[in-house]
Amino acid sequence: MKFTDIAGPNAIDAMRVLGRPTDRIEGPLKVSGWATYAAEFDVPGQMYGVIVGATIARGRIVAIDCNEALAAPGVRHVVTHENAGELALGDDHKVPMLAGPQVDQFGQAVALVVADGFEAARAAARLVRVDYAADEGRFDLAQARDDAAKPHSAKRHGDFDTAFAEAEVRIDATYTTPDHAHAMMEPHASIAAWEGDTLTLWTANQMVDWAARDMAKVLGIPKDKVRIVAHHVGGGFGGKLWVRADAVLAAVAAKAVGRPVKVVLARPQVFNNTTHRSATIQRIRLGATRDGRLTAIGHDSWSGDLPGGSPEGAGAQTRQLYAAPNRLVVERLAELHLPESNAMRAPGEAVGMMALEGAMDELAETLGVDPVELRILNDTQVDPEKPERRFSHRDLIGCLREGAARFGWERRVATPGRVRDGRWRIGMGMAAAYRGNIVVKSAARVGIGADGRVTVTTDMTDIGTGSYTILAQTAAEMLGVELDQVTVRLGESGFPVSAGSGGQFGANSSTAGVYAACVGLRDRIAEAVGFDAATARFAEGRVWSGNRSVPLGEAAGADGIEVEDRIEFGDLTKKFVQATFGAHFVEVGVDDETCEIRVRRMTGVFAAGRILNPKAARNQILGAMTMGVGAALTEELVVDARLGGFINHDMAEYHVPTHADIPHQEVVFLEEEDPYSSPMKAKGVGELGICGVGAAVANAVYNATGVRVREYPITLDKVLAGLDR
Repeated sequence: MKFTDIAGPNAIDAMRVLGRPTDRIEGPLKVSGWATYAAEFDVPGQMYGVIVGATIARGRIVAIDCNEALAAPGVRHVVTHENAGELALGDDHKVPMLAGPQVDQFGQAVALVVADGFEAARAAARLVRVDYAADEGRFDLAQARDDAAKPHSAKRHGDFDTAFAEAEVRIDATYTTPDHAHAMMEPHASIAAWEGDTLTLWTANQMVDWAARDMAKVLGIPKDKVRIVAHHVGGGFGGKLWVRADAVLAAVAAKAVGRPVKVVLARPQVFNNTTHRSATIQRIRLGATRDGRLTAIGHDSWSGDLPGGSPEGAGAQTRQLYAAPNRLVVERLAELHLPESNAMRAPGEAVGMMALEGAMDELAETLGVDPVELRILNDTQVDPEKPERRFSHRDLIGCLREGAARFGWERRVATPGRVRDGRWRIGMGMAAAYRGNIVVKSAARVGIGADGRVTVTTDMTDIGTGSYTILAQTAAEMLGVELDQVTVRLGESGFPVSAGSGGQFGANSSTAGVYAACVGLRDRIAEAVGFDAATARFAEGRVWSGNRSVPLGEAAGADGIEVEDRIEFGDLTKKFVQATFGAHFVEVGVDDETCEIRVRRMTGVFAAGRILNPKAARNQILGAMTMGVGAALTEELVVDARLGGFINHDMAEYHVPTHADIPHQEVVFLEEEDPYSSPMKAKGVGELGICGVGAAVANAVYNATGVRVREYPITLDKVLAGLDR
């Protein structure tokens, strides 16, 4: 099915099953421990592999001695570059998954020790001796900033330099964000087993088809000889978009020993061997009239990555969030030798909004206008860079108004440091939220058996987001059955190729793929019983034509009927700007003596198309808002400037928010549909919730204390240093 025209009325509009706050159908499996994650499959005869990571960031392996490790009890094999055979670079890999002789990053795998038991492999891994010739590396973005003078990309509209110079009011501020870790609950894990020349890989991965593609390329085998299994994934946030060393080395080792091999990354390896979000330096320049209308908006950003990498994209939202006739958005990339930078929840906007929305708060204060009203004044219904291209649906103003009313924004005291609650200085802050809407082709197979049960099959993954449930809801809605009559099969490479989980496109695109297959299945069912497909209704487990009806199982016959199709998107995303919007409101307390910061309450209002499962969507927003608090106050990967790795490489020292850190969070979705997005008239929400939260917290801290911290995270020492007692 090709989606090339605006969606009209369709079977989804009934919203009998969709649109309701529905519990996850796989929830009982998870809370009872029966949901099987990658490391938990019981594969007969499996052995255990432990990775040895490089202790330098750049250089060469001069010698590697595995003799002592091989002599250890229970050890069967040690994989190194000397015996692994040729391993190609995957399409989305910036460095090889096995170093040797060249080393490209700290923590890069240099060996895999394989043993009968995990403890034996772990002990023997410490016995592998590696001699290196280390090269100098660059690990500090600020120091490498001047070497990134050439823009990686530059988007200009109008005459920014002149407009900014002539503006009546100007803001010129630089914000920084540190390196961030995905810190997902489940570590990267894989079990590899060969049957002849066919590989089965049970792995923690967000994109099954990409995993099969890259494993085939790295190992030099046909893609149809790779079977990926990822039924349940314990979080990813972008960190599991691609196969990593656990998958590749498990496959290599399993081939070598002739038995299945399990490899689970230790938590420090997750931080240093896989990917992370790059630090950024962001200069925001805003020019405005005295009544608050933006005349110039500039966003220069610097981020770092390994050679051949790509920038964080922190200026993405600045191109489309606010109206201004003169614009400049420049991305610069510094070559660093830290572990690889790559996608992390809302790549670009998550950290870009922390700078842009902080600067907007500074502008509001300079002008003496309300921050909410400033954003409303500068709203736009067209692409600021291409005014002939309008937004498909944009209700940022609705989010701002509703959020302000619900939060009690009118009680905010604009002058910083005026509100007290005992020893606490109280402040309110807000920020807009923006995340682009991406759509990706997605396929599914839907069938009805003789018993009337519906089966949905697609390689879509559930990374804790609720994919099982939302796909079941879609099929139930389309075919007129109850939710418990639908079975969903996900996460295997032999299944129809879906959009996968990432980029906030998963739910909207994958449900549209199920919709496409269901449309074909409805036609087949109607045809089988002699009904007109155009007028046939599906309800109560039956297909209807007027007053006549036939049970779906009877219509399907003894052999059942199934249809496979995929949704393919046309050029509506080019004709119209598609995006999601929101507004965050935060109240904080700052201890007058210690400057400890506590978030006291949060409200978020969002406009993201039709909400297909309000409970699942709310869960996504809650998690994203929580991550945003972490980015604002606690999260920072600390770089070891000697070795080029991250020092705080575990959950004890990389501080993510806990339940005690997060107060009541109010989440509200505005009623809306976007027929330009998909036949579901939905968009994504998984990444929108993190965008803007950090700035809202920072703005609240300023309102509480009068201290403007532009260097995230906002730790108490930074507030204490600027506090006027």
